[in-house]
Amino acid sequence: MRKLATRIAMLVCAAVFLVAAWNIVSILLAYRQGEQLYTETAAQYVHKAQEDASEMPQQAEATEADAAQSSALAPETTETEPPISVDFDSLQAVNPEVVGWLYCADTAINYPVLQGTDNEYYLHHLYDGTYNSSGSIFVDCNNSADFADANTILYGHHMKNGSMFAGLQKFADQSYYEAHPVMWLLTPEQDYKILLFSGYTTSADSDAYTIFTQPGQAWEDYLAQRLAKSDFTTAVDTGGAEKFITLSTCAYSFEDARYVLHGVMVEAGD
Repeated sequence: MRKLATRIAMLVCAAVFLVAAWNIVSILLAYRQGEQLYTETAAQYVHKAQEDASEMPQQAEATEADAAQSSALAPETTETEPPISVDFDSLQAVNPEVVGWLYCADTAINYPVLQGTDNEYYLHHLYDGTYNSSGSIFVDCNNSADFADANTILYGHHMKNGSMFAGLQKFADQSYYEAHPVMWLLTPEQDYKILLFSGYTTSADSDAYTIFTQPGQAWEDYLAQRLAKSDFTTAVDTGGAEKFITLSTCAYSFEDARYVLHGVMVEAGD
């Protein structure tokens, strides 16, 4: 009887081990599938902006003082045009719910932006509709799809392999922010430079997720509170700006914690 009980216990342990191993393998395969799709998508639909040959002589004649000043800034700080272009016609032929593309130089953030009819579908689906735990970067379903609101909210998973929005928490470090002070949001209608000005940990039900359709006193109060909470300091001036963006991902410092990053949206070319 004791031998039978021992064998049953061993079989149970083996079954538990096999289930756990299969779950781990499934997760790793999902990570790989999502990462591979987004890498291939970026390679197919995103192109690096061509350097303007007409500016080459002027750049070559830059003084030592100009060079010293430029080296003190992240290169993208002074750019007014996005460093990439996106073939939205082809992307939207795959999925018409693609509303933009988010890019941050020298980071993993280089993804299409989706918007569904709810905030659940793209938590577990890639941009092409494939079910996958990596999900997609997506706009809150209550926001305007053309980024016309005063505050547009984007969500993305905090993936353990560093993909999607896992890198947002790195902005809690001042030096990381200074190395990555801007992002770019490209849309079929208009491209935007995002000047990041605040990042902090908050709860999933905090007022950070308040959507404002237009500026006003409540909006000004909201902005002041974002600046006061920020982990990093910045010289970005939010006064007079009319469009902002909030990026959100999971954090693990407490239950239902989130890390959010706020930025001013400036039309490319300004």
